[in-house]
Amino acid sequence: MFEVIGERINTSRKKVQEAVANRDADYIVDDVKKQQEAGAAYIDVNAGARIGHETEDMKWLLDTIQPVVSIPLALDSPDPAVLEMAFGMVSTEPMINSISLEKERFDAMMPFLEGKACKIIALCMDDAGMPSSAADIIARADTLVKELSGIGIPVSSMYVDPLVQPISTDNNKGNMVLDAVRGIKSNYPEIHITGGLSNISYGLPQRKIINRTFVALMMDAGMDSAIIDPLDEKIMATIKTADMLLGNDNFCGNYLKGVRSGAIEA
Repeated sequence: MFEVIGERINTSRKKVQEAVANRDADYIVDDVKKQQEAGAAYIDVNAGARIGHETEDMKWLLDTIQPVVSIPLALDSPDPAVLEMAFGMVSTEPMINSISLEKERFDAMMPFLEGKACKIIALCMDDAGMPSSAADIIARADTLVKELSGIGIPVSSMYVDPLVQPISTDNNKGNMVLDAVRGIKSNYPEIHITGGLSNISYGLPQRKIINRTFVALMMDAGMDSAIIDPLDEKIMATIKTADMLLGNDNFCGNYLKGVRSGAIEA
Protein backbone atom coordinates (compact mmCIF):
# COMPACT_ATOMS: atom_id res chain seq x y z
CA MET A 1 0.00 0.00 0.00
CA PHE A 2 1.10 3.54 -0.77
CA GLU A 3 2.37 5.43 2.29
CA VAL A 4 1.60 9.12 2.73
CA ILE A 5 3.99 11.13 4.89
CA GLY A 6 1.95 14.05 6.18
CA GLU A 7 3.91 17.25 5.64
CA ARG A 8 1.82 19.81 7.51
CA ILE A 9 3.62 20.07 10.88
CA ASN A 10 6.44 22.26 9.68
CA THR A 11 7.27 25.58 11.32
CA SER A 12 7.98 27.08 7.90
CA ARG A 13 4.17 27.17 7.60
CA LYS A 14 2.95 30.44 9.12
CA LYS A 15 0.07 29.03 11.15
CA VAL A 16 2.16 26.16 12.49
CA GLN A 17 4.94 28.53 13.50
CA GLU A 18 2.44 30.73 15.33
CA ALA A 19 0.94 27.72 17.09
CA VAL A 20 4.36 26.48 18.17
CA ALA A 21 5.51 29.91 19.34
CA ASN A 22 2.32 30.33 21.37
CA ARG A 23 2.33 26.69 22.54
CA ASP A 24 -1.15 26.28 21.07
CA ALA A 25 -1.53 22.54 21.55
CA ASP A 26 -5.16 22.52 20.36
CA TYR A 27 -4.16 23.69 16.87
CA ILE A 28 -1.41 21.05 16.54
CA VAL A 29 -3.57 18.24 17.95
CA ASP A 30 -6.45 19.07 15.60
CA ASP A 31 -4.13 19.12 12.60
CA VAL A 32 -2.36 15.82 13.28
CA LYS A 33 -5.62 14.05 14.05
CA LYS A 34 -7.02 15.22 10.71
CA GLN A 35 -3.88 14.02 8.90
CA GLN A 36 -4.15 10.58 10.48
CA GLU A 37 -7.87 10.34 9.71
CA ALA A 38 -7.18 11.33 6.09
CA GLY A 39 -4.83 8.37 5.65
CA ALA A 40 -1.33 9.54 6.59
CA ALA A 41 1.04 6.68 7.45
CA TYR A 42 3.58 9.02 9.08
CA ILE A 43 3.42 12.53 10.50
CA ASP A 44 6.48 14.56 9.53
CA VAL A 45 7.61 16.89 12.33
CA ASN A 46 9.89 19.78 11.40
CA ALA A 47 10.67 22.51 13.94
CA GLY A 48 13.59 24.12 12.13
CA ALA A 49 12.18 27.47 11.05
CA ARG A 50 12.42 29.29 14.40
CA ILE A 51 16.16 29.84 14.53
CA GLY A 52 17.57 29.16 17.98
CA HIS A 53 14.42 27.36 19.18
CA GLU A 54 14.51 24.08 17.24
CA THR A 55 15.36 21.77 20.14
CA GLU A 56 12.75 23.12 22.54
CA ASP A 57 10.14 23.38 19.77
CA MET A 58 10.76 19.81 18.62
CA LYS A 59 10.48 18.55 22.18
CA TRP A 60 7.19 20.38 22.70
CA LEU A 61 5.80 19.12 19.39
CA LEU A 62 6.67 15.51 20.19
CA ASP A 63 5.15 15.81 23.67
CA THR A 64 2.01 17.26 22.07
CA ILE A 65 1.65 14.91 19.10
CA GLN A 66 2.59 11.47 20.39
CA PRO A 67 -0.32 11.02 22.83
CA VAL A 68 -2.96 11.73 20.16
CA VAL A 69 -1.83 9.69 17.13
CA SER A 70 -1.31 5.98 16.62
CA ILE A 71 0.96 6.28 13.59
CA PRO A 72 4.76 6.77 13.68
CA LEU A 73 6.52 10.09 13.22
CA ALA A 74 9.04 11.28 10.66
CA LEU A 75 11.69 13.27 12.53
CA ASP A 76 12.75 16.04 10.19
CA SER A 77 15.92 18.04 10.89
CA PRO A 78 19.38 18.58 9.39
CA ASP A 79 20.83 18.67 12.93
CA PRO A 80 21.91 15.26 14.30
CA ALA A 81 21.77 16.61 17.86
CA VAL A 82 18.10 17.49 17.45
CA LEU A 83 17.44 14.11 15.87
CA GLU A 84 19.25 12.30 18.70
CA MET A 85 17.07 14.07 21.25
CA ALA A 86 13.93 13.39 19.24
CA PHE A 87 14.82 9.75 18.62
CA GLY A 88 15.11 9.24 22.37
CA MET A 89 11.61 10.61 22.88
CA VAL A 90 9.63 8.51 20.41
CA SER A 91 7.90 5.31 21.46
CA THR A 92 7.47 3.86 17.95
CA GLU A 93 10.19 3.26 15.36
CA PRO A 94 10.42 6.58 13.50
CA MET A 95 11.41 7.72 10.08
CA ILE A 96 14.45 10.02 9.83
CA ASN A 97 14.21 12.81 7.28
CA SER A 98 16.91 12.83 5.91
CA ILE A 99 20.41 12.00 4.68
CA SER A 100 22.06 12.95 1.39
CA LEU A 101 25.45 12.43 -0.24
CA GLU A 102 26.46 16.04 0.36
CA LYS A 103 29.67 15.60 2.34
CA GLU A 104 28.83 17.88 5.26
CA ARG A 105 25.40 16.37 5.79
CA PHE A 106 26.54 12.81 5.07
CA ASP A 107 29.45 12.97 7.53
CA ALA A 108 27.21 14.37 10.25
CA MET A 109 24.34 11.93 9.75
CA MET A 110 26.10 8.60 9.32
CA PRO A 111 27.36 8.33 12.94
CA PHE A 112 23.88 9.23 14.18
CA LEU A 113 22.18 6.59 12.01
CA GLU A 114 24.54 3.74 12.80
CA GLY A 115 22.85 1.19 15.04
CA LYS A 116 19.47 2.93 14.93
CA ALA A 117 16.23 1.05 14.25
CA CYS A 118 14.49 3.49 11.93
CA LYS A 119 13.32 4.19 8.42
CA ILE A 120 15.48 6.69 6.55
CA ILE A 121 14.72 9.10 3.73
CA ALA A 122 17.80 9.28 1.49
CA LEU A 123 18.06 12.12 -1.01
CA CYS A 124 19.81 11.61 -4.35
CA MET A 125 21.71 14.86 -3.84
CA ASP A 126 25.48 15.26 -3.72
CA ASP A 127 27.95 18.14 -3.80
CA ALA A 128 27.64 18.35 -7.58
CA GLY A 129 24.04 19.53 -7.16
CA MET A 130 20.81 18.21 -8.60
CA PRO A 131 21.05 15.08 -10.77
CA SER A 132 21.06 15.67 -14.52
CA SER A 133 19.91 12.29 -15.85
CA ALA A 134 18.15 9.09 -14.84
CA ALA A 135 21.53 7.33 -14.80
CA ASP A 136 22.84 9.99 -12.42
CA ILE A 137 19.91 9.47 -10.03
CA ILE A 138 20.36 5.69 -10.14
CA ALA A 139 24.11 5.96 -9.49
CA ARG A 140 23.49 8.17 -6.46
CA ALA A 141 20.86 5.74 -5.20
CA ASP A 142 23.41 2.92 -5.58
CA THR A 143 25.89 4.85 -3.42
CA LEU A 144 23.26 5.58 -0.78
CA VAL A 145 22.27 1.91 -0.61
CA LYS A 146 25.89 0.80 -0.32
CA GLU A 147 26.71 3.30 2.44
CA LEU A 148 23.54 2.77 4.47
CA SER A 149 23.79 -1.02 4.14
CA GLY A 150 27.32 -0.72 5.47
CA ILE A 151 26.06 0.65 8.79
CA GLY A 152 23.31 -1.93 9.12
CA ILE A 153 20.28 -0.18 7.62
CA PRO A 154 18.18 -2.77 5.73
CA VAL A 155 17.28 -1.91 2.15
CA SER A 156 13.61 -2.32 3.13
CA SER A 157 14.04 0.58 5.58
CA MET A 158 15.40 2.97 2.94
CA TYR A 159 13.13 5.54 1.30
CA VAL A 160 15.03 7.00 -1.66
CA ASP A 161 14.03 10.46 -2.89
CA PRO A 162 14.97 10.81 -6.60
CA LEU A 163 14.48 14.59 -6.43
CA VAL A 164 11.64 15.67 -8.70
CA GLN A 165 12.54 18.75 -10.76
CA PRO A 166 10.31 21.27 -12.60
CA ILE A 167 9.15 20.20 -16.03
CA SER A 168 8.68 23.87 -16.92
CA THR A 169 12.48 24.21 -17.21
CA ASP A 170 13.04 21.04 -19.26
CA ASN A 171 10.33 18.84 -20.78
CA ASN A 172 12.48 15.76 -20.12
CA LYS A 173 12.42 16.14 -16.32
CA GLY A 174 9.28 14.05 -15.96
CA ASN A 175 10.56 11.10 -17.97
CA MET A 176 13.97 11.41 -16.33
CA VAL A 177 12.65 10.80 -12.83
CA LEU A 178 10.17 8.14 -13.99
CA ASP A 179 12.99 6.22 -15.67
CA ALA A 180 15.13 6.61 -12.56
CA VAL A 181 12.41 5.21 -10.31
CA ARG A 182 11.99 2.19 -12.58
CA GLY A 183 15.74 1.60 -12.53
CA ILE A 184 16.09 1.91 -8.76
CA LYS A 185 13.17 -0.45 -8.13
CA SER A 186 14.60 -2.93 -10.63
CA ASN A 187 17.93 -2.92 -8.80
CA TYR A 188 16.42 -3.03 -5.32
CA PRO A 189 12.86 -4.44 -5.27
CA GLU A 190 12.58 -4.02 -1.47
CA ILE A 191 13.51 -0.32 -1.49
CA HIS A 192 10.93 2.43 -1.12
CA ILE A 193 10.66 5.53 -3.30
CA THR A 194 9.40 8.74 -1.73
CA GLY A 195 9.73 12.51 -2.00
CA GLY A 196 7.85 15.70 -2.66
CA LEU A 197 5.93 15.78 -5.93
CA SER A 198 4.95 19.41 -6.32
CA ASN A 199 8.29 20.51 -7.82
CA ILE A 200 7.17 18.94 -11.10
CA SER A 201 4.56 21.68 -11.57
CA TYR A 202 6.64 24.66 -10.41
CA GLY A 203 6.11 27.70 -12.62
CA LEU A 204 3.00 26.32 -14.33
CA PRO A 205 -0.70 27.17 -13.89
CA GLN A 206 -3.23 24.73 -12.41
CA ARG A 207 -0.50 22.96 -10.47
CA LYS A 208 -2.79 20.61 -8.56
CA ILE A 209 -4.01 18.75 -11.64
CA ILE A 210 -0.38 18.32 -12.74
CA ASN A 211 0.58 16.97 -9.32
CA ARG A 212 -2.36 14.56 -9.23
CA THR A 213 -1.59 13.19 -12.69
CA PHE A 214 2.11 12.91 -11.91
CA VAL A 215 1.59 10.93 -8.70
CA ALA A 216 -0.32 8.30 -10.67
CA LEU A 217 2.52 8.06 -13.21
CA MET A 218 5.10 7.83 -10.42
CA MET A 219 3.12 5.09 -8.69
CA ASP A 220 3.06 3.09 -11.91
CA ALA A 221 6.85 3.49 -12.13
CA GLY A 222 7.32 2.18 -8.58
CA MET A 223 6.92 5.10 -6.18
CA ASP A 224 5.20 3.82 -3.03
CA SER A 225 5.38 6.83 -0.73
CA ALA A 226 5.17 10.62 -0.92
CA ILE A 227 5.57 13.64 1.33
CA ILE A 228 2.31 15.49 0.75
CA ASP A 229 -0.61 17.22 2.43
CA PRO A 230 -3.05 14.40 3.30
CA LEU A 231 -5.83 16.97 3.69
CA ASP A 232 -5.71 17.55 -0.08
CA GLU A 233 -8.72 15.38 -0.80
CA LYS A 234 -8.27 15.19 -4.56
CA ILE A 235 -4.68 13.96 -4.52
CA MET A 236 -5.58 11.46 -1.80
CA ALA A 237 -8.45 10.20 -3.97
CA THR A 238 -6.05 9.84 -6.90
CA ILE A 239 -3.58 7.88 -4.76
CA LYS A 240 -6.23 5.50 -3.43
CA THR A 241 -7.64 4.95 -6.92
CA ALA A 242 -4.21 4.36 -8.48
CA ASP A 243 -3.27 1.99 -5.65
CA MET A 244 -6.38 -0.02 -6.43
CA LEU A 245 -5.70 -0.08 -10.19
CA LEU A 246 -2.11 -1.21 -9.58
CA GLY A 247 -3.33 -4.23 -7.63
CA ASN A 248 -2.28 -3.01 -4.18
CA ASP A 249 -5.78 -2.87 -2.68
CA ASN A 250 -7.17 -6.32 -1.86
CA PHE A 251 -10.71 -6.70 -3.22
CA CYS A 252 -10.68 -2.90 -3.80
CA GLY A 253 -11.42 -2.49 -0.09
CA ASN A 254 -9.76 0.87 0.51
CA TYR A 255 -11.19 2.28 -2.70
CA LEU A 256 -14.72 1.20 -1.80
CA LYS A 257 -14.29 2.55 1.73
CA GLY A 258 -13.21 5.89 0.25
CA VAL A 259 -16.23 5.98 -2.05
CA ARG A 260 -18.63 5.18 0.79
CA SER A 261 -17.13 7.89 3.00
CA GLY A 262 -17.29 10.50 0.24
CA ALA A 263 -13.49 10.82 0.05
CA ILE A 264 -13.53 9.54 -3.55
CA GLU A 265 -15.97 11.21 -5.91
CA ALA A 266 -16.29 11.41 -9.67
